[in-house]
Amino acid sequence: QVQLVQSGGGLVQAGNSLRLSCAASGRTFSPYHAAWFRQAPGKQREFVARIGWGVGTTYYADSVKGRFIISRDIANNTVYLQMNSLKPEDTALYYCAADVHYRPFGFSSPNAYEYWGQGTQVTVSS
Repeated sequence: QVQLVQSGGGLVQAGNSLRLSCAASGRTFSPYHAAWFRQAPGKQREFVARIGWGVGTTYYADSVKGRFIISRDIANNTVYLQMNSLKPEDTALYYCAADVHYRPFGFSSPNAYEYWGQGTQVTVSS
């Protein structure tokens, strides 16, 4: 069984940076892709960023493009989200997600991912 274990997050002032980590544990894990989503109180879970595991192709939501960077460490089965120039509207519970297969839902859909991390809170104060 694959588990995704998240770390990082916390409380920061607007304009500062944070880095989230998500490490896969369990059986040998060779994902097709990984992603980050976030969910603010009272809102639906929204796509943040995605990375293809093999080639490393990335894709970002417009709201974070130019500020956030998704990356992966293949040797350690870890995906990262570097968040720069944080804004109060970035405040949310952040989740990492991954899957070993391609699913025909579009990679910005939560349905495209089988495995999920436990979530980590990011709070940005103004």
